[in-house]
Amino acid sequence: MTLYQPFLDHAISYIKLRLDLSPYPIPREFESKSAIVGKGKNQETVVTSSYAFRTPKLRQIRAAHVQGGKALQVLNFVIFPQLNYDLPFFGADLVTLPGGNLIALDMQPLFRDEAKYRAKYTEPILPMFQAYHERLSWGGDFPEEAQPFFSPAFLWTRPKETRIVETIVFEAFRDYLQAYLDFAEQAEPVKDPRNLQAIKEAQLQYTRYRADKDPARGMFKRFYGEEWTEEYIHGFLFDLERSLSSVS
Repeated sequence: MTLYQPFLDHAISYIKLRLDLSPYPIPREFESKSAIVGKGKNQETVVTSSYAFRTPKLRQIRAAHVQGGKALQVLNFVIFPQLNYDLPFFGADLVTLPGGNLIALDMQPLFRDEAKYRAKYTEPILPMFQAYHERLSWGGDFPEEAQPFFSPAFLWTRPKETRIVETIVFEAFRDYLQAYLDFAEQAEPVKDPRNLQAIKEAQLQYTRYRADKDPARGMFKRFYGEEWTEEYIHGFLFDLERSLSSVS
């Protein structure tokens, strides 16, 4: 069962079609990692594969794809803009566990409460969000501390049927990605030093929060151990702070 492979295949082929990509370095130990979990008839091989690219406007386009048979399917696909652009983050968390599916799609804002920023990056996609929101029921409450990192166009749902993931969720993923790349295509570099500092601080706040609260941490620890997990989170998934430290 490779529920999210079509999502990953589409994303990679589409960004290659739209963007002039360069490889983003992936430490060798993170390119692919496997573990055998369960016992007897319930034994499964879990494989985590990593992919990453970059462009002049987008610092890191990366995916973590976890395949563990019927018990576990995960795709985490995130785009981090370069620090001299005010673009939001593209974030897709697609998770299937024995208890069901958890889907989160958003263009996560740098400055959620600024009216000009919302007018630039959130309001244009609200009709798209509303159309999918009517087809995908709201996934319920999420932590209050996380709310500043999500936009009013946050698509959060827990579809019960795999068919819905394969159809409606796939359409939403495709449309959100297209809209994001449209924003990136139109984006102009920021030059004002104060604005550049604000972007840097907002990106660091976001990546620190995501690294500290990564819901996959426990899963990865069970499969691959604590040392590998913490290095994967801080050295690849959310590596901005490391990247800045290496050039300072």
